[in-house]
Amino acid sequence: MKEAIGVLMAAVAFLSLSSCSQRAFIKGSYDEDITQPNLLTDKWSESDMQIAVRDLVKSLTAHHVIAGAKQPPVVIFTRIENNTDEHINTQSLMDMCRVELSRNGKVQFLDKAAREDIKKEYEYQNSGMVSYETRKSPGSQISADFIINGRLDSIVQEAGKNKRVYYKLTLNMTDLKTTKIEWSGYKQIRKKFRKRRIGL
Repeated sequence: MKEAIGVLMAAVAFLSLSSCSQRAFIKGSYDEDITQPNLLTDKWSESDMQIAVRDLVKSLTAHHVIAGAKQPPVVIFTRIENNTDEHINTQSLMDMCRVELSRNGKVQFLDKAAREDIKKEYEYQNSGMVSYETRKSPGSQISADFIINGRLDSIVQEAGKNKRVYYKLTLNMTDLKTTKIEWSGYKQIRKKFRKRRIGL
């Protein structure tokens, strides 16, 4: 009898665990406001990116090199180094910075990633396959006045049930003629979490 009860209890436990393992996210909905804070996990999120980019772009466009320029300076993004333990798409960070800076018309951008494609297109257009009147040739490109690069750092601290995650995004704008850093800014973000027991 005892053996039968034991087998029955084991079967119930197995079925319970099996049903838990089969759960999946099957119903979703769109967030009405994508700017609302996302603290679903303790990882870098789109909310962190939005906050950091917003404040740094505001600081950069207020700087006298940008705000006081007679003509919009020509800028090129080179890279943002990921100095965290997470896999973070820093290209997305640069894209958001570029778009936000472009919106006010105070800065013009060159596309570093497109240079190889442009070079190949020049070669094709000057191969004799394209009409002389419409072809484009090397030598007419404009140069950048400034480059923008940066680094994303993080510090993670855990003590008991508490966890703190700290991020710092630093951007620098360097004058290509003088190599002088004309502007530098950083945005700090710190998030706190508390562990909670999750039952079956």
